Amino acid sequence: MYDYVIVGGGSAGCVMAGRLSEDPSISVCLLEAGPKDDSVFIRAPIGFAVTASLGIFNWNYQTVPQKQFSDGRRGFQPRGKVIGGSSAVNAMVYTRGNARDYDQWASLGNQGWSYAEVLPYFKKSENNECFGATELRGTGGPLNVAYLRSPSILNQAFQQACQDSGIPFNNDYNGVQQFGVSPAQVTQINGERCSAARAYLTPHLGRKNLTVITGALTTRVLFEGRRAVGVEYKRNGQLHVANAKAEVILCGGAFGSPQILMLSGIGPKAQLVKHGINVVLDSPGVGQNLQDHLTTTLIYRTARKDAALGVSAQGGLTIIKAILEWRKKRSGWITTNVAETQAFITTEGRQDYPNIQLALCTGIVDDHTRKQHLGHGYTLHVTLMRPKSRGTVTLQSANAEDAPLIDMAYLSEAEDLAVLTKAVQLSLGVMEGAALAPYRGKMLYDVDKNNPEQIRDYLRRNSDTEYHPVGTCKMGPDTDRMAVVDAELRVHGIDRLRVVDASIMPLLITGNTNAPTMMIAEKAAVMVLEAGAKERLTI
Repeated sequence: MYDYVIVGGGSAGCVMAGRLSEDPSISVCLLEAGPKDDSVFIRAPIGFAVTASLGIFNWNYQTVPQKQFSDGRRGFQPRGKVIGGSSAVNAMVYTRGNARDYDQWASLGNQGWSYAEVLPYFKKSENNECFGATELRGTGGPLNVAYLRSPSILNQAFQQACQDSGIPFNNDYNGVQQFGVSPAQVTQINGERCSAARAYLTPHLGRKNLTVITGALTTRVLFEGRRAVGVEYKRNGQLHVANAKAEVILCGGAFGSPQILMLSGIGPKAQLVKHGINVVLDSPGVGQNLQDHLTTTLIYRTARKDAALGVSAQGGLTIIKAILEWRKKRSGWITTNVAETQAFITTEGRQDYPNIQLALCTGIVDDHTRKQHLGHGYTLHVTLMRPKSRGTVTLQSANAEDAPLIDMAYLSEAEDLAVLTKAVQLSLGVMEGAALAPYRGKMLYDVDKNNPEQIRDYLRRNSDTEYHPVGTCKMGPDTDRMAVVDAELRVHGIDRLRVVDASIMPLLITGNTNAPTMMIAEKAAVMVLEAGAKERLTI
């Protein structure tokens, strides 16, 4: 028996467990389906490229065939399956999004979620080495944010190419202005990854009131009527129960949380009946409203081995030297996050609200690094920030061990294809700039900026996720039939059950979603503790 049972030890779950267990009078149990995060592939920043290609520490989800992709291609949806979740296997880019994103959340009836109201939680979470404590940036928080220790010389050339194309240099894309090109801010500390686990959980594993159980696959939430009282989970082939006196908190992410809700009897009634699941609550919005940042890659070869990662005859010796440097100094290319420069641009002329993100990757990133190529190269990710397309997460079966059916519905809205086509044309103009001439070789896959038809075909053949699925347990008032949780992240119609993760975002934010997910959990932890204190006062 615990006060709080948290399902999912990812970015949000680690924050919740760490913050709630700060009160020694509160008992917390954190359940994570994956293993501990003690691998060097997690600690060493470049290790995430290995985890992606090998499929380790990962759920390795696939989408259903995408109707707008060539030949009905399936998309890849990697999500972290390890303590720390996706923050343990991502590219570590620290991006908050645009202030207007959160003001839109509030305008949809979500009181307390405007930019001015969420900013204190961003600051609370952050220990910013780049700028220190300012009106917008924080220090003293558990999540360390830094610049890369050993960035490639290629970044300066790309930043100059952007400026030559009319994209200004921006000192801080998390500051007053987002538009422009900037060196990446990353969740690293002393040349190592600073995941949500390292920031919020690992330092506190000795707390007597904190129980962390790995290898625990949650099968369903348990109810008395419409009140959550615990969860059932499978570990080493055996079923167990973790009872919750106060609340059950789902932190399973945009795929895991709706799947658990539906397995527990909360979701679209027809979906539950189809799989023989007892209906606790007909909640039609569960698994709907799925949004993701769709990206495509422009890949260039280079003869400059000093500027980009690659595979060569001397690769073994290079790797050994890099490992030795990292072990001794925590510097060198093992500290790279690969996506070393970020730019936010616009195809709409709105510099106050960019709709495209560019990420310069100092290596060949083809099919999520799953396709390997000899030689050296660099890649530009061109990513659509506010897609109109909406997908779904539904059940494959009533068995928790079966992955959910994920339909991203990419490019189902024609506007998405049109905007991304224009973005690729703008991006090719940047990549063809004089500043990059000393580094530029042939494109791995030729794309002509003056041929929109070819670009559209390329997008259908090569686009995929930028790893930012959100929205499947949408936050909104009870007047919104598709809203799953309220502004305090409590599941509508259910007592003592919350969802705290990226799935509650009603709309995608303009940028990477990891920092906003931790912000959501910081804010949720305060709401949970305040609710618990009020209840104790009334007893």
